[in-house]
Amino acid sequence: MVSINLFKICIITIIASLSFSGLFAQNGSVKGVISDENGLVLPGASVQIKLINRTTISDFEGKFALVNIPKGSYVLEISYIGYSSTKKEVTIVDSQTSFVSIVLGIEGIELEDVSIISYGKSGQAKALNTQKSNINITNIVSTDQIGKFPDANIGDAVKRIPGITMQVDQGEARTIIVRGLSPQLNSVTLNGSRIPSAEGDNREIQMDLIPADMIQTIEVSKAVTPDMEADALGGSVNLITKTTPQDFRLSATLGSGVNFITDKRIINGSLLIGDRTENKKLGWLLSASINDNDFGSDNIEAEWSDELAYNTGEEDANGEAILETLNVNPYTSTFEQRVYLVQRIRRSFSANLDYQFDADNSMYLKTMYNWRDDRENRFQLEQGILDGEDIEEEDFVITDGSLIRFPVEAVRQTKGGIDSDRNKNARLEDQRMQNYSIGGDHLFRNIKIDWMASFAKASEERLNERYVGYESEYIVNNNNSNPRLPVQTPLNFDEANDLSDFTFSELTEENQYTEEEDINFFINAELIKDFFGKGDGSIKFGIRSRLKNKNRDNDFFEFDIENNFPLLSNVPNRDLTNPNFLAGSRYQAGFFANEVWLGSLELEDGESVPDEFLRANYTVSEDVLAGYMMAEQKLTEQLSVLAGIRLEHTMIKATGNQIEDEENVIGQASDEQSYTNILPGLHFKYSLSPHTIFRFAWTNTLARPNYADLVPSRDVVFDEEEIFVGNPDLDPTTSMNFDMMAEHYFRSVGILSGGLFYKQINNFIYTFRGEAADDTFGEATTGFDVFQPLNGDDASIFGIEIALQRQLDFLPGFAKNFNVYLNYTYLASTTEGIRNEDGEERFDLDLPNTAPNMFNGSLGYNDAKFSARLSSNFSDAYIDEIGGNSFEDRYYDWQFFLDFNVSYAITKELSVYADLTNITNQPLRFYQGISDRTMQLEYYDRRLTFGLKYDLFKKK
Repeated sequence: MVSINLFKICIITIIASLSFSGLFAQNGSVKGVISDENGLVLPGASVQIKLINRTTISDFEGKFALVNIPKGSYVLEISYIGYSSTKKEVTIVDSQTSFVSIVLGIEGIELEDVSIISYGKSGQAKALNTQKSNINITNIVSTDQIGKFPDANIGDAVKRIPGITMQVDQGEARTIIVRGLSPQLNSVTLNGSRIPSAEGDNREIQMDLIPADMIQTIEVSKAVTPDMEADALGGSVNLITKTTPQDFRLSATLGSGVNFITDKRIINGSLLIGDRTENKKLGWLLSASINDNDFGSDNIEAEWSDELAYNTGEEDANGEAILETLNVNPYTSTFEQRVYLVQRIRRSFSANLDYQFDADNSMYLKTMYNWRDDRENRFQLEQGILDGEDIEEEDFVITDGSLIRFPVEAVRQTKGGIDSDRNKNARLEDQRMQNYSIGGDHLFRNIKIDWMASFAKASEERLNERYVGYESEYIVNNNNSNPRLPVQTPLNFDEANDLSDFTFSELTEENQYTEEEDINFFINAELIKDFFGKGDGSIKFGIRSRLKNKNRDNDFFEFDIENNFPLLSNVPNRDLTNPNFLAGSRYQAGFFANEVWLGSLELEDGESVPDEFLRANYTVSEDVLAGYMMAEQKLTEQLSVLAGIRLEHTMIKATGNQIEDEENVIGQASDEQSYTNILPGLHFKYSLSPHTIFRFAWTNTLARPNYADLVPSRDVVFDEEEIFVGNPDLDPTTSMNFDMMAEHYFRSVGILSGGLFYKQINNFIYTFRGEAADDTFGEATTGFDVFQPLNGDDASIFGIEIALQRQLDFLPGFAKNFNVYLNYTYLASTTEGIRNEDGEERFDLDLPNTAPNMFNGSLGYNDAKFSARLSSNFSDAYIDEIGGNSFEDRYYDWQFFLDFNVSYAITKELSVYADLTNITNQPLRFYQGISDRTMQLEYYDRRLTFGLKYDLFKKK
């Protein structure tokens, strides 16, 4: 009700403002677009009329507007870091809008180098000018800057920004962590429209789905303003697609390469073409990109335990075996060797149109379609200690408290798919993200109106995903002397590798489908009003709605082929033994069922296994209605303030399944929830000089729970003595944020900045693991492990950010062509209210996903034709998943990436490039409890890509 009333107030205010604007003197306006010599628009340019002390900033389309100006002749003064300042005379007529087109030239020292160097610096100039002009704390990266780094997808590009680290999947950056906040706690938008998530159990956005060369600018707002969506605890990432040029542009890339882990090829290409009509009213842009990457990974994984249960040989009164449990040094109770073979084909298409009806009215259409095929085969040897009742005292050996020998069940498993043109005997993960936005910008006297309506959809489909396993039992020697590289080797090698000893275990096929649809609409109105006679001032207000539907539909079947294929020796197989296995030659996986044979099987009469999929199936609808008001005013020549308030009302309905083991499906359950958040904000910007700025922000943000956590599901698994429960009563996580930042912008296109931030977080969400104290979850469930998402109490984050970008043009000779890019972020966090499996509060935990230290560094060299850059990226270790106690906690280990890229301009339009990535062969590593105890170690090796780039600009 509160939000509906606010909506009414905002609409009435918009109408009243339109009427009220007519009471002002019939002043005029000036609008325009600012571009460079190549017709590429320049965002963040300062446009000033000094005579009346009025200033505005060009937006991401290079457009600006100064309204409510008395009639007369004026001089527009346009300034832009890295470009020559210019002046433009304009005549203002009552009740009319004048339109001007302004072209800025590059500011250079050596004129003969301008045509080449300027284009290399222009991207950095665009980013820094926009960042400098914003009143809130942001980091901007442009597409030209992205091109300086060897980043194929947008996730790898984002990780170069201060305070950001990425979680990787198969060596590619996938999900974003901003200032230590989990991926689901940050918002990601495309041209201001929310990107839906194809992830089944969370809100994480798959950043590796979007090619880097389809994006013009990345804007990370670390202190959001009231006109931005508030669910951005860490920050809001806005991806802005390429803007229609002011003149003809044709750009193309064609490249290839090799993955050293598989010695297989890489193919990539992109095409962009755009232009405007002679009268400049209609602009259009078409772009497409493709990347075909054939690679893989070498992996070992382990689960650690510090207990051993064995059969004493005696029975209790009920005839049950009596087990004894021994405390031992931590050992790998389960150990896996995995080989992945992966092919990823990433395609992206975009079409943008904009039309300038007249000086006061314009509209645009922006579309993007991303489609990625991810084919994967996995060959896994798993060796897990037998259940205690199957272990006798003579089966194991303990020396000095270490378990060095014990019996295991070994399973050789092949993962694949059906034999079809799409699947190609591999598991095919078909991921798609599409976004269609239409909007407009309008000027009604002294009121600026902008609006947008969009439809976005993300989906992930995995059909006919197959697993086949064959099992055997044997004794292993367990070597944990180096817990970073644990290894289990068979006591009898010939027995462990005799395929006739491996009997059929299981064959499964599952289908998964997840989709999320968003319908977005917003309208903003900005009334230009000088409150204190100091020049610039405005009141802005607006409304937004986001209607979301999320659906997950999975199934799972088991098949029995034991009669036809009882032994692993009965089926076609392949040897995955590799002396160059990246984790070490000691790890040899051996033989597995061939994926081609697996894909060719005609499967019939499968048995459905509800407990494998019903818990994951759900539908959720989430409607968010929001309204805001804010005012921005220059208080003095140096000091500006923005103050406002945002209100968001959330309505959620979730439906899930309740089951008791696979034989007893209780049915569906639904639950509804609604809540309202009032979120004030205050921003100050103080310009000590034209190039030195201080900023302060007080903001309030929130993060809504993951969809799967809200579903009223319940799954009691008697065989595993585990209970999984949803929690529709979860509260959203909220945060009060304080930010301070100082920035100095160099005239030679660079920045030195430093700042502090603090976040006080309430009701953060974690997964609790405890024991059922009684039969609350059904008969005979006392003592079962219960997993349920809960709200913690409070958490806090304190951070420091330092960044430097600088052309070293003060050095003599050729050394002035070097440039540096450095940033460092420090984080410290605390938590309250997290409880262990015994219900006791823990005080030894950081907030999950808060990396204490993050660093980016690069050293580049650019002259008239040659460019080279060595880039590094470091993120510290952090807790990733909270266990029932400190021994079970899972940590994401530190990572250090080193990349190198080089390019040479053959002509002004044509250049060649080469990129070498992951020079350090950095693995993905998780550890359990302490840093030496490896849970996962996955290597991807290096990649080399090379090719041609062509960029043609043609002025009319």
